[in-house]
Amino acid sequence: MRRLFPVTDETVTDRTAADPAPADLADEGGGARGAHGRSPGGHEWSLDEIADAYAYPEPRPGEPVAWLRANMVSTLDGAAQHDGRSQPISSATDMRVFGTLRALADVVIVGAETVRQEQYRPARARAEFAERREAAGQGAAPAIAIVSASLDLDFSLPLFTSPLVPTLILTGAAAAPDRVAAAEKAGARVVTAGDGMGVEPARAVRALAGLGHTRLLTEGGPRLLGQVVAAGVLDELCLTVSPMLTAGGAQRIAGGPAVAVPQRFALVSLLEEDGFLYSRYGRA
Repeated sequence: MRRLFPVTDETVTDRTAADPAPADLADEGGGARGAHGRSPGGHEWSLDEIADAYAYPEPRPGEPVAWLRANMVSTLDGAAQHDGRSQPISSATDMRVFGTLRALADVVIVGAETVRQEQYRPARARAEFAERREAAGQGAAPAIAIVSASLDLDFSLPLFTSPLVPTLILTGAAAAPDRVAAAEKAGARVVTAGDGMGVEPARAVRALAGLGHTRLLTEGGPRLLGQVVAAGVLDELCLTVSPMLTAGGAQRIAGGPAVAVPQRFALVSLLEEDGFLYSRYGRA
């Protein structure tokens, strides 16, 4: 992996190394990449390096304590999924970033439909991040928080039967009492974050912060991310751009009604490996 932005001395060195001389090109059959698909100037980053690159910002005086970031992947033509799942457009390095972002978070927020489609399991404790999490005052693993109005969930899944940290369910005050009771019986903690059936993203952020969860991560799906964008509570987007074209009618990373005025975000960092771009954008 190599850093393209912000530009540093290391970036310049990598760029020089990534421009082989003509003789080098001939040795590689005319390609600009080595046998392992890695840019010649790059190296395989350790998990610590990735974690440092994606560290949550320290809040400044007067700023909200909670920080909500989203992590999504998209193809070149804007597809967030292929055959209903994100895995086919991902990569091994993308999954390392995915795991690192989870390891940095207090809680992972995900929509109920994504839980069903992606076959979500509980977050696990990872020895590689144990010291970092302990220093940050975090538990062994992040909690999973499912956003669901209906609570139409399979409570026999490992998310409920064997989580390291009890699973949270974010729902509205008008949720069916029998489904709330079933969720609590299954060991989940039900958190009210809306006056009606649905969840209000701003209230969800406040409710999670009230439970001590200030490093927030959402992994979608597109409908949930669209709601978060519309509510204006997204602080950061970590977007992997996959060098693939899928066509078809796949969803974009965010769905739902358009916002009245497009929201401008600023590029924080850009990493690259094997044609995949790992971008990080924050509020402008």
